[in-house]
Amino acid sequence: MKNHDRKVLRELVRKYLEICQQPVQEERRRLWRAKNSLKQTRPLILVSFGMHNVWCRKLFGDRNLFCQQEFFRGWERQLRMFLFHWEIGDDWIAEPWLALPAVRAKNEWGNLWGLPIRMEPPPQEGGAGKYDPPLKDWEMMKQLKVPHHLIDEEATKGYLYQLEEAIGDLLPVRVNRSPVCLGFSMDISTHLGRLRGHQQIMLDMYDAPEKLHQLLAFMRDGILTNQQEAEEAGDITLLSHTNQAMAYCEELEDPAIDSGPRKRKDIWGYCAAQEYTLISPAMHDEFLLQYQLPILKKFGLTAYGCCENLTEKIMMLRQVPNLRIIAVTPSANVHRCAEQIGQDYVLSWRPNPADMVGYGFDPGRIRRIIKEAMGSLRHSHTIIVLKDIETVQGEPERLKKWVKLVQEAVL
Repeated sequence: MKNHDRKVLRELVRKYLEICQQPVQEERRRLWRAKNSLKQTRPLILVSFGMHNVWCRKLFGDRNLFCQQEFFRGWERQLRMFLFHWEIGDDWIAEPWLALPAVRAKNEWGNLWGLPIRMEPPPQEGGAGKYDPPLKDWEMMKQLKVPHHLIDEEATKGYLYQLEEAIGDLLPVRVNRSPVCLGFSMDISTHLGRLRGHQQIMLDMYDAPEKLHQLLAFMRDGILTNQQEAEEAGDITLLSHTNQAMAYCEELEDPAIDSGPRKRKDIWGYCAAQEYTLISPAMHDEFLLQYQLPILKKFGLTAYGCCENLTEKIMMLRQVPNLRIIAVTPSANVHRCAEQIGQDYVLSWRPNPADMVGYGFDPGRIRRIIKEAMGSLRHSHTIIVLKDIETVQGEPERLKKWVKLVQEAVL
């Protein structure tokens, strides 16, 4: 079984290495460095997908994999997704290494703050689950715990040995020891919504503002503690960049393995506020951004936003001194956002995936939507990101066609 899995992985790694060595990879690095440093380039295009997307789970699910051991099957899946991404033809960069996530000793995604977060599973594949927020009353705040930076060294070492033994002579494998409180676990908003519930957060702002401020301060300090411990342990490196794009720019070092320890000021940081979409700018500022600012300020550059509508909040975000990328989502007004952002930030526009590839594939509609938006974005530092793709109606090749259409439309 082990030899069979090893053979499968090695064949995929050889194909992936050919992609990494293509000259276009260095050209893409050059373009991303310029784009993220607010220099004029063509709009860059990125398709973002993962196993949280229904179509992706079908395409790269266990039934379509060949490895027998679960650990190797996960890496087979990752490599096949890399090969698929290359075929799409966007501006994604294939890095010539594999980064193995360190095993967390305690703080898992669903129990980061000491109260297990449970979700009722959806009744059908691709359906919506329902969270059961565990922080049901303020007395339960006493049960919250700081998410310390703890790594299970033995488990991590074991996984590293297996992967290196299988493919380490073909492609460098390194452990990514980054703290858990990066990305969505650093924005406060994501875990607050799961701990307390979205509707309850809105009520708390009126009914119990002092308690909510106390909770936000606890989470802010916990995140800062987690990151500081990782930094002191030397576990923040150039593998720790996070910005929902390609983490290249002229002001910071490129992503790399074997960089040695770095500080947060040397890397990209990222926050979002999806759970605050329906909350006013004033409330968003008081009950979230003021708690995110001490976290964001520790980083070299930052990106903000995922799926939330930030149209009315861009001026508020100007408080972030190292902000570089702002997300403009399908629900946002792209024209008004472009006016407010100007050339001060990179504008990461996310067109509606339903219009692009989700329900029917209409080249005329795609061109019309892209060209209309580009009328407002012609002077912006624009990234066009296709994400949250829940369906391609059984036609994954739509993604490649979409990239080609957009490339033609923006030239």
